[in-house]
Amino acid sequence: MPNILVTNDDGIAAPGLRALADSLAEIGDVTIVAPSQERSAAAQSLTLRHPIFCEQIADREWSVDGTPADAMILAFHSLLARKPDLVVSGINRGSNLGENVYYSGTVGAAMEGAINGVASIAISLTTKAQNADFSAAAGFAKTIASLVLKEGLPQGVLLNVNVPVEWNGGVRFTRQSPKITRNVLQENKDPRGRKYYWLSEQRLTEDIAADTDHAAILAGEISVTPLVIDHTDRPSLNHLSHWKKLLEQN
Repeated sequence: MPNILVTNDDGIAAPGLRALADSLAEIGDVTIVAPSQERSAAAQSLTLRHPIFCEQIADREWSVDGTPADAMILAFHSLLARKPDLVVSGINRGSNLGENVYYSGTVGAAMEGAINGVASIAISLTTKAQNADFSAAAGFAKTIASLVLKEGLPQGVLLNVNVPVEWNGGVRFTRQSPKITRNVLQENKDPRGRKYYWLSEQRLTEDIAADTDHAAILAGEISVTPLVIDHTDRPSLNHLSHWKKLLEQN
């Protein structure tokens, strides 16, 4: 049986993670290493200025008082006897579309898996509802995980999967959307008169290209977006090369 490492950013008790782990247990030996509490929007941040506490809470389950990336680093370099065959991060409660991949702890954990040379998948359900039903997303996670275990992924590539609440059965391979939200700041003052802000977002639905992740979700299809850990824009290496002499100190 393949070894599958499961994590998330919603915390180790999150129902999405539990649905994911139960589904993947049908195709492999599942180990859970996840944050002890919600660490949404942690991206791939690391804990550097205080210790990272870790507790084994069950057989093959560890709760980490840190970020999703912290959890992955502990898993790879301390907790696991050998590298897993697959990393699956999720199931996130809420979408990770467009620019949200830069902020998402769910994607950040999968990115950490890819950095460590393991095929990795981030999966999200596009709803914030507290009573969300993760069964369809968990079933799809098992299907795509089985395929990745069989076929593999290119080195340095991970999959960002988003599942609509009302899935029509379709699947679309997509590119990452351009910015699809508008940042909203709500300003107020606390009882001592100190100014504070609540940060939220307003989703935009105009001018959405048909080949993007957001378009797939609007059409009721699952979006599968391959992401790469190498952010180098190779055409720009050539385009900017003539700056070399202008920037060097002679």
